[in-house]
Order: sequence, then C-alpha cells, then structure tokens
Amino acid sequence: MAGWMWFRCFLGPHLQRVHRSQEESRTEGRAGRRGWTYQPNSLEKHTDSILGWASALWSLSYYSSPLLLCYLYRKGYICSSKLVPVSQYVGTVMVCLLGVAFLRGWGRWRNSEYQQFISILEETRKNHTPSNKKKLACYDFDFSHWPADFSWEEVSNPKLLSKAGVSLLKPEPKLRGAADSVLNSLRTLPCHIVSFLIAHSFGRRILYPGSVYLLQRAMRPMLQQGQARLIEECEGQRNKLVACDGNEIDTMFVDRRRGGLHGQTLVICCEGNAGFYEVGCMNTPLEGGYSVLGWNHPGFAGSTGVPFPQNEANAMDVVIQFAVHKLGFQLSDIMVYAWSIGGFTASWAVMSYPEIQALVLDASFDDLLPLALKVMPDSWRPLVTHTVRQYMNLNSAEQLCKGPEDIMSNRGNNLLLKLLQFRYPKVMTDDGVRAIRAWLAASNHVEEAAVYSSYEVDDDWCVSVLQSYKTERDVFFPWSVGEDMTLEGRRQLALFLARKYMRNFDSTHCTPLPYSEFAAPWGL
Repeated sequence: MAGWMWFRCFLGPHLQRVHRSQEESRTEGRAGRRGWTYQPNSLEKHTDSILGWASALWSLSYYSSPLLLCYLYRKGYICSSKLVPVSQYVGTVMVCLLGVAFLRGWGRWRNSEYQQFISILEETRKNHTPSNKKKLACYDFDFSHWPADFSWEEVSNPKLLSKAGVSLLKPEPKLRGAADSVLNSLRTLPCHIVSFLIAHSFGRRILYPGSVYLLQRAMRPMLQQGQARLIEECEGQRNKLVACDGNEIDTMFVDRRRGGLHGQTLVICCEGNAGFYEVGCMNTPLEGGYSVLGWNHPGFAGSTGVPFPQNEANAMDVVIQFAVHKLGFQLSDIMVYAWSIGGFTASWAVMSYPEIQALVLDASFDDLLPLALKVMPDSWRPLVTHTVRQYMNLNSAEQLCKGPEDIMSNRGNNLLLKLLQFRYPKVMTDDGVRAIRAWLAASNHVEEAAVYSSYEVDDDWCVSVLQSYKTERDVFFPWSVGEDMTLEGRRQLALFLARKYMRNFDSTHCTPLPYSEFAAPWGL
C-alpha cells in the first residue's frame, strides 16, 4: 500500500495552491474564502527546482535549436566521433534527472497534504461525481492531470464533422485548367514548403506569443494569483473541455445568476494573442455583474494543442456547447466579448450561432493580412500572402458579414466600414462612406458631435426608416434600405448607423475595457 502511494506521488502533478472550500468560507464569512500556497517539504522543494530548471533549459534549447545546430555544424561537432561521447553525457544527465524525480516522489509521499490531494485526485478519476469534483476544485495543480468535465462528443455526432473539425471560411481558389493547375503546383511547391515551415515554426509563435512555454513560465506567478482570485473571491468553477480535435481547453466559469439582473446573461470572453483568462478581459463583465465564462487558447497555460485558426474555432465551439448543454444558458442569453485577436473566434461564434444575443469587440481588427504585409518587406508579399491565407487566415470581417449580428469595435474603422457596406449597400455609397470617414477622423467626442451635427442627422427619422423597413420586410442582411432615398438622407442614415455600431473609447491597445464602456449593442 505504501509503495503504491509513493508511485502515485512519483507520477503525480505539481501542486501549487490549496483553496478553501465554499462550505468553509460560508461558515467563516467572506474573508474566510482565502486559500494558501502549498508548502512542500525541503526534499520536494529542491528536487522540484532542479527539474524545473532542466525543463526550462530544454525549452530554451528547443527554441534555439536551428541556430545551435548551425553553430555545431560549422564547428565540426556533428560527426560520429563527437556525437558518441555527447550521447553518453546526455544519457548520464537523464539518469540523474530520473533519480531526482524519484527523490521528489519520496518527498511528496512524506507530505500528508500532498497524500490527501493525490487520494482525492485518484478517487475523482475513478468516480467523477459532483461531490468529488467539488473536493478536487479545492486544489490548483497541473491541469493536464485534471479529469475532463465535458466533451464535444457528448452533444454532437463525430460522423457529421470533417477530420479537421468545425466549418471555417476558406479563401476562394483561383480557377485554372487541369494542365495549368499541375504546372502551377510544381512551380509554387517551394513557396508552399517555406510557408508551411514558417507557419509551424516561428510564425505561429510570433502571432500567438502566449503559446511559448518560456513566456508562460515567466507569467506563472501572475497566472496563479489571478486564478486564486477568481476561485476564492469570485467563486469561479474551473472545468476541462475536450474539443472535437482532442484538444483540452482550460475554462473558468463565474455564476452570477442568483445575483442581479445582468447575472442572467453569460459573457464568453475571448482573449488576445498573449492573454489568459486568469489576467485577461474577464474582469470587465465581472465588474458589471454578468455571469462570465473565460477560456484559454489552445496551447495557452492549461489548454493543449496549438492556436491555428481551425483549432481556435474548434475550441470556441466546445465552449459554446458547454455553456448551452452543461451550464444551462440559452444562445439568446449569451454575449461574446473579445479583445484583440480574440475577435477571430468571437466573429466565428456569431457566424456559426446567429442566435447569440450580442458581440462586443475591443481593440480588434478586420483581417490579419494587411497587418502582416505592413511589417514585412514588399519583396515577401507573395510568400506572406500565401502563408497567412493558407495557415493563419484570421478573417474576422468576412465572418462578420456571414451572420446577422451587431458589433462594437476598435481598428475597427475598416471592420466597421466593411460590415456596414455589406449590411446596407444602398446607404453606403461613396458619399455615405465619406461622411463616416469624416466622423471616424474626429480626435475626441466633441469633434465627433460636431461632425454629426454638421450633417443635421435626425435620429428619430433614421429609427423610423429602419423600423419601417424591418416591419415591412423583416429580411436578413443585406438590406436594400436607402435605395430611393435622397443624398442627404443616405448620409444621415450612414452616420446614424456608424454611431450606433461603433463607440469610441480613447485608450491604448492593452488597457482593459472599463465597465462603464461595456454594454449590450444597439438594436431596433
């Protein structure tokens, strides 16, 4: 029995913090909800430190391996006479690290708190009941060992899905003849190979720096502190979701349905390219009293996988399925709030689930390609275009134009214009676009109001026109409203719509949106 317990401690996860259970917190009052950092004994502490440094050095070697291999090759170290002794050194180091791991297991076995934790973990794996889950939720540990709480397969048929996962918008292929297509494929083969290597090596890591292990390790204390706050102060519930591609998604749910009016609405938060729900945009809707569901991108912190567009969409899909089928929210009671690059998954969500109540975009963009071309040399334009469109096609504006949803945004300028041009093509003539651009060029709210009043916009008239059109036709977008309207009328309506769809918040890209600026979008 003792030997089996030691073996489980040897293979067990790294324990970071112990949270107070909700029952204990209620008996001791709100202040008693605080937990404490797990205190390993001396043996576990030192051996875990050694293994942690070894893991960090391995990650550093992995990311620098191309340069390291080039250096070793130029120095003549890549040959059989040099590799044999190096392999012997590596083998010796591995044996030593295995011994250190054995000692760490021994240190854990001698710690009663860790023994209690590992027993609860094993019991939850065997019998995943709500009571066992509640006990396990009192511990913060390596999420890879956390039992799955919800799987996409529980509510969907895998046979109805492609091998890649959920449906994504694809760039339209250029039509060519059969012979021309074969010749062109051969001619562009080197470009395809280079694009693949770029996307799967440094390209993906530059686009999503939060997926880099070294950054996660540097942010670990901050992430642990943020997660402790969500669980201990906000009574958050951590869950592991399994997406259709097998990736495990780390989520945090804060239930406010027993609170005020906003608690009946669930806000699903989509983080930026270096954002985590522990320290991300969840705070804004939480301050407003909303129920909130945060999740980490694939490859971020507790989530597995890599954050390519297909994996991102698969993760977003299982989050929505979890919110509907496990948490009990209706799609009409769900808002999606996204910051920066999270606008891609958010726009995919409202495209795929048009019944969602509202979408709020903060500091987002319309398309990744113009941003990528802006920072790369002009001579690389064909390679950059192919790489982005083939592997990193974050086409938020195109997805928005496929579904009937309302938005608020920030770069926003192009995103707003493309959406309005799609929805109201008869209003968004050249004169309508010029009027909106003049309004967008205003540097503050006073100038915005001046531009708006200079066009003598009659808000009541605009509302009556739109309501009349909706009542008479009640059709999906695009609308033909404005077809028989005067030039002045189209300008007024264009500015009125722009003002309703976009709200300007003057701040930097990384500043979280304050609650005073967070509101459900306008609707007729």
